[in-house]
Amino acid sequence: MNKLNKAKRRKKRVLRMAVTLLLIGAACYLAVVGWVVYAEYNLPPRRPTEAIIVLGAQVKDDGTLSIALTRRLSVALAEYQEDPRLIIACGAQGHDEPVAEGDAMRDWLIAQGVPAGHVLAETASFNTRENLLHAKAMMEERGLSGALVVTSDYHVARALTLCERLGIEASGAGSESKPEYWIINHAREAVSWIKFWAEELL
Repeated sequence: MNKLNKAKRRKKRVLRMAVTLLLIGAACYLAVVGWVVYAEYNLPPRRPTEAIIVLGAQVKDDGTLSIALTRRLSVALAEYQEDPRLIIACGAQGHDEPVAEGDAMRDWLIAQGVPAGHVLAETASFNTRENLLHAKAMMEERGLSGALVVTSDYHVARALTLCERLGIEASGAGSESKPEYWIINHAREAVSWIKFWAEELL
């Protein structure tokens, strides 16, 4: 009986420890979500730029652009119309996409009146870091410095942090996300920040 009581007490201690660790983990994760929201509304001041980098998003299987991608491109177009400069449209072709995102984005911008010579499609990148690295190389080939990075509102802060790590002088402009996806977008972005910080420590 004494052994049985000891075993029960051990199980309770283990359970309490597991619940405590779970609560600590949840609190830390919520803190990161809070950081994502804070960073979204406290971006650094804009600087003059010589190029616009638009980060890709989904192209649907019928070739039409997702709402997220259309909104990013609309922000980039408005920025271009206010101050014409080179636009670099970034994104490779995903396994479920009929064309590379960069190509679809370039075609959309040209259809909206941007001269073809003012738009470059970058189609080799599959994540934000690769987007920015390839765009940086394309800018350097043309003697350009300073980029306005256009992406979804919740993603701008991390994109600018990556720019800083990669040696890109950048400002950011965010496109509005659909309100019904606010929770999932910020929850996913929090995971991306955790992954980013973990890679920084390694």
